[in-house]
Formats: sequence, structure tokens, C-alpha cells
Amino acid sequence: MQEDATSLAEAIANGRLASVEAMRACLSAADRAADLGSIAYRDDGKGLAAAQAVDAMPLSSPERAAMPFAGVPTLGKDLGGPFAGFPMAAGSRLMARRGGFVDSDLAERYRSAGFCLFGLTTSPEFGLSLASEPAIGPIARNPLAPDLSAGGSSGGAAAAVASGIVSIAHATDAGGSIRVPSACCGLVGLKPSRGLMPAGPHFGNHLAGLATELAICRSVRDSAAMLTLLSGEARGPFPPVALAAPGDGPLRIGLLTDTGDEFPTDPDRAQAIEDAARCLEQDGHRIVPISFSQIEAAAASSRRAFVDIVCINLADTIAQFNLDATKTERLTQAVIERGLGMSAGAVWRSFNAMVIVSRDLWRLFDGIDCLLTPILSSAPLPVGSFPSDHADTDLHFDRMAAFSPLAALANASGFPALTLPFGRDARGLPLPVQLMAPMGGDHRLLRLASRLEQDERWTHPFPIAGLTA
Repeated sequence: MQEDATSLAEAIANGRLASVEAMRACLSAADRAADLGSIAYRDDGKGLAAAQAVDAMPLSSPERAAMPFAGVPTLGKDLGGPFAGFPMAAGSRLMARRGGFVDSDLAERYRSAGFCLFGLTTSPEFGLSLASEPAIGPIARNPLAPDLSAGGSSGGAAAAVASGIVSIAHATDAGGSIRVPSACCGLVGLKPSRGLMPAGPHFGNHLAGLATELAICRSVRDSAAMLTLLSGEARGPFPPVALAAPGDGPLRIGLLTDTGDEFPTDPDRAQAIEDAARCLEQDGHRIVPISFSQIEAAAASSRRAFVDIVCINLADTIAQFNLDATKTERLTQAVIERGLGMSAGAVWRSFNAMVIVSRDLWRLFDGIDCLLTPILSSAPLPVGSFPSDHADTDLHFDRMAAFSPLAALANASGFPALTLPFGRDARGLPLPVQLMAPMGGDHRLLRLASRLEQDERWTHPFPIAGLTA
């Protein structure tokens, strides 16, 4: 088992490492890795104060025993949440580090689990990209190859976890934003089922159900622990989801390696999907070939719905709060203009398209229990591959679709999806795979992902700050 947030929590819980020592190690690691651009905002004092509060609790106290990640340093994302005391900018000059936020229900659960927050990670302006390179800076770089992107929009979180600055970090996913950075950096990223994660106390900007929150992790067991700790009683705008038991019998695994002629997946990444299927087949699971034609329409519809809803949401936010859009990046201005130009009929068709995508995926899952697919079509792209200094929104969103052709499918449908590395290419970069399940099948994904992880096709090159390599 590789070291992860659970390992760090155990070291703190058994007294081998004080919370303050762990926090100081993370702060030092953040200083050393500043060129990665993973952290957009830091408050070392708040981080140390949180760690000192944990250290002040006796190791055997019931209060501390109820915090499974007591004293573990972490970072929030500069988008989503929010976390009280950590002013967000959402990657934009427009926001100017706005404060005054109260903890979201999710943030409260992070703190109740014992995590000690000391900053916010880099995201693109308003999460509009699969790279985390806001014009206001910093640029989030991939720790595995700093000339490459760490992905987006939770790219700063992925860079911080992969480099070992922190062992785990808060993240959000509206169109692949947990899974794509995890895939770029060799990490585990779960997008939970719609309605599973807390959305209160404010229900705004959940993008009609596209968006959800959880974490970017180093291990499947950390993802499973976070799902257990943070999910349920969501108090949100969507019906609560009942999680199905993972089961222990053989499953029908749908195998999809082809993402079509428009946005093809390279041979290395397609082969990783095949290799993962063969691994699961050895455990008695039945492989069911799935052709791209079976999901082509749903994938295209998901991408269109994502674009439309992101545009109309941002346009409405700017108008509702009377914000000065001229302070945003050129591409963001074009997204706002596109949203303002949408008709009520166009917006309704996008909402309805999500319903149809969900219906069609349910039909697909009548014949399978899980779907195994690519998450990235290629290796992580060079920094600068998603520029925001232009107004061609079609070009930008097509670039996103080309890099991760199936990412939006899980967001539009509401189905859970998980990515993890299953091998490495000639450059040593991760070969990620994606697993999808029907609504409520999150534990099924974690069961299969745990099996793939046991094959040890990937090892993290950087130790976690505070723990030995």
C-alpha cells in the first residue's frame, strides 16, 4: 500500500508525528514547490492554528477519536466550497479575493473530519478550462513533467497532491474537473452520483446538476473514506441518492476503447483500458464489448449541454450581481456573451438533453454493471494548450472535448465516474482509465478501482510532506 492521507492520519493518531509538525512540513514543501503554481492563496497562520488545536486534544479523547483525519493538512479549491476565512477569487481578477463566506456544508464536514486547511488551490477563471492557468496566475504545472499542464479545473489540487505538498485536496467536477487533473497527475478522482454530496446552505451555481464536489486522492481507500465522511443528507436541490452495496460477485464490465473519429484516443491509452479489462476478467468478471456508436449521441449531447449550461450560468451570475465583465479574460467575456445570447428555448433543450442522456445511459446499463472507458485521449498537454486570450468559444470547447471526449457524460447523466492510473507510458506519464456505474453505484466503482490499484501499475514518485518516502 502506498502512502496516502490515511497513512498520514495514522502517523498523527499514534503520536509518531504531531499535527503542527505535519503542517510545517507541508508549508515547507509548498515553498520548495512554488514553481508548480499549485496554490493560489495561503494563510499559514490559519493552518498552524488548526493544527495546534488538534494537538491540544489528548490522543485518546473521544473528540479526537471522532475525527478520522485529525491534523491532516489540506487545501480547498479556489472555486466551490466555500471555506470560511479563505477568500476566493475563482481564478479571476473580477473577484479580487472576496471574503465574508460562511462554511458550506461540505466545508463543515471537512473540518469535522479533522482536516486542517491552509490555503486554496489554483483553478482557471470560473472553472472554464481543462487547464489551470488563470491570467492572474499562478500557472499550475504537472509535477511529473512541469512543461505539461496539471489539468483543470482542479489542476492546482492535483499538482499539490501529486507533488506531496498535501496528501489529499478538495476538488469539484462539472465537466471532468476532478477526473481530468487526477488522470494527468497519476491520482484517484471520483465524481460522485448526483444528489449525494452536500450542497447547502446555499444552492446556487450547481449548474443544473452538472457540478459536484469531493477530493483528489492518492489512493482508492482515501476516496472511499471521503465518500463515507462527506456524503449523504445533502440538503441540496436534487433528490437524495441511496448508495448501492458494492457486492462481491462477478460483474458485467462494458469495455469501450474507441472514442470516435472526431476525438480519437491514442493507442497507449486505449491499450490501458484493454489491460484493465483483462485484469478484471481474471477475477471472474465478464467483459462486454461496447461500441462507440452505442454512446456517441449521448456523449455529444452531454458536451453540448455542458457548454450551454456553463455559458448561461456565468452570464446570469454576472448580471445578477452586477459584476464588471470587462475585468475578466477575453475568453470568459465571450462565454458570457454567448450565454446572454441564448434563448429560453435553447436553455430548456439543454436541460432536457441531460434527462435524455440519463435515460439512454440507464438503458445501456440494463446490459452491464459498469463501464470501462478512456478519460483522456492523449498524454497531458503542454502548458498553454488552452489559451484564454481569444473569443472563439467553439474552438475552446472543442479543444476540451478532444482532450477528454467522455468527461461530460457523467456530469450530464448524474452517474458516478472514477479515474485512476493503470500503467505508465514511455515518458513515465500515467495511463489512466475511467470507470462509470449507474446512479448510486459509487461503491461498485471503488470496489473495482481497488482491485486495479492492487495490480501496482503505478507508484507515486514524490513522498508526502511529513512522511518518509
